[in-house]
Parts: sequence; C-alpha cells; structure tokens
Amino acid sequence: MTKNTIYFLLLLASTATWQSCNNDKKESAAKGGQVEKNVSVTTVEEQIVTGYREYPAYVVPLQETELLAEVSGYITNILVSDGAFVSKGQKLYEIDRTRYLAEVQQAKANVAIAESDYDRVQKDLERYEKLAKSDAIAKQTLDYAATDVNNQRAQVQAAKAALETANTNLLRSTIYAPFSGTVGISQVRNGALVTAGNTLLNIISTTNPIAVEFQVNEVNIEHILNMQKNGTNSGIEVRMPDGTIYPESGKISVVDRAVDRTTGTLRVRASFANADHRLRAGMNLTMRLANTSQEKQVVIPLKAVLEQLGSSNVYTVSDSNTAVFNQITLGTKLQDKVVVQSGLKANDRIIVDGANTVAEGDKLSIQNK
Repeated sequence: MTKNTIYFLLLLASTATWQSCNNDKKESAAKGGQVEKNVSVTTVEEQIVTGYREYPAYVVPLQETELLAEVSGYITNILVSDGAFVSKGQKLYEIDRTRYLAEVQQAKANVAIAESDYDRVQKDLERYEKLAKSDAIAKQTLDYAATDVNNQRAQVQAAKAALETANTNLLRSTIYAPFSGTVGISQVRNGALVTAGNTLLNIISTTNPIAVEFQVNEVNIEHILNMQKNGTNSGIEVRMPDGTIYPESGKISVVDRAVDRTTGTLRVRASFANADHRLRAGMNLTMRLANTSQEKQVVIPLKAVLEQLGSSNVYTVSDSNTAVFNQITLGTKLQDKVVVQSGLKANDRIIVDGANTVAEGDKLSIQNK
C-alpha cells in the first residue's frame, strides 16, 4: 500500500467521524431545544346562529298559458313583437276574418227569415182560432197550424244559435291576451295556415311577480309552514346560476297539499318581485332559507379547518402551548365561519393562521387574534 493511499483512507475516516458527530448534535438540538412555530390563535365562541338551508330550485310563472288557434284559417296579421310585454285584452293575432264575417251575415239573414216565417204562421194560427170558434174550419187544420207555429219557433231559436256561433267564430278569429304578461317567440308567421285547437301560436306568462319552486324534506315542513304563517320575506333568497344572490327577498306563497310518498318531499312555491325580468321561467337556482338556532352553538373561523381525506380537523393549543390535533364535525357554514357540531367546546384555543405548518406536539409561538 502506497503512502498516498494511506493518506486518502485517513481522510475518509475523519470526514465520516465529523458527519456522525454533527448529526448527533442536530438530534440533540431537536430533542432538547425545539424550534417554536409562529401561529395565530383565537378562542372558540358560542353564539346564536342564523344559517341557510339550501335546496335546488327552478323558476316558474305564476300564470302561463299556450295561445292556440281557436278557428281555422290563414294568419293575416301579427300585432305583437316577439318577447314583448302585453296587457290583458290586447290584440295579438288575426286569422282571416272574411269567411267568418260572411258566416255572420248569412246567420243574420237566416234569423230574419225564420222570424218572418214565424210571424206568418202565428197570424195564420190566430185566424184559424177565430174560425174554429164558429166551426168554420176543420179541427185538424187548426192543429196543423199550431204545429207549424211550434216548428217555426224552433227554427227561430236554431237560427239565433247559429248566429251566436258565427259571432263567436268571428270574435275568435282575433286572438287577445288573456292576462297581462310577456309573450315568447311566435310559432307562426303571416300567411301560415292554422287549425282550430291544434296550432300553437305563442306562449304567454306573467313575469312580475314570479315564482320559484323547490322540494323540502318532510322533516322541515314545520319550519316552512311557520315561515308561511308569519308572512315574512326576510331570510328567503335565491342564488343565481352565476353564484350571485338575487337582490329581492321572497315570500312563501304556496305549500303543496301532500307529501310525495316515494321521495318524502313536499313541493313549495315562493314568490319574488321581478321588475327587471332577471328571473326567467325554467331557470335553475338555489333556494336559501334562513334557519336561526334556538340555542348557542360553537362557531369557529372557516380558515382554521383543515380538510384531510374527507375529514375535518383543527389544531388546538394545550396549556403548555403545544399543538394538539383534533377531528371535528362541521355543521352550517356562515360565510367566513362554520358551526362545529362535535370535537370542540367553548373557550378552546385553536390555530387560525399557520395550522398547515405545524404537527402534533409542536411548540408554538402564539399571536392572539
């Protein structure tokens, strides 16, 4: 073995010895003089909580109906723009009135003829009755005259009924708005041939106020009935599809008569002011109903909660200022706070900021919030 080799081996041995001593010093420092973790701590409080129960919901008009053609013919005039607001009784569509005007005139003429014939046979009957008193005519002739009067009276009634039908058809050739509301996009255009009772012209619905319907579990029915009974419009709100809260509060207007036996839910309807038409029929929303607790509940900042493998946890602070890992059960979320149903009690100290940097048993340098 050469001298250089001996020197190299001695150098390796001294380096290993130095590293071993250095590691021993680190382990000793870790055990004896632990570095304190800087954290912010707050005290757990109890308070009366107003949270929100949320339900899938959808917008429905308080009134909505299909506008169908009531007589057959060609569309000759459309008197409303697509999507326009219309007033009750406003003209919307006209179906070719020519044939229906002619039918009215014909029916009037038939009434006049029937009434004229009735007058004639009535006068004949009166003459025959006078002659019969002096036995100047056969009784059979008088009977025939009376029958003619009855038959002609029926003809007058039939002619008047036909006139009423003709007038009704003429009236129905113009489609009027059955109530004030907003129409959709027209399903027909000028010149289209429509069939009575089959052709859909448009749909009209009310827009202000408007309704939002949702299903509640049967265990929450009492709460819903109390809200309806109190007539309050506070604590009833909806979240829009974009996540914003609709600015108008609602009011429980209708609670369905029976619970669905297959789902154990009850349909509920709330009404909302909708002057700017932001709520549209068919829109999917989230109904939010305020629910105030009867007793004080444990509440902590939401940012103190650590979510791990589907469980919720927090770090509490021991009397010796060390971190203690706690699993908790969460309840209602309240903006930046959350109710804790189990795992904490009032006056416990919990880590709010810095919890993700500590571990069980770490020494803490505490800043109170």
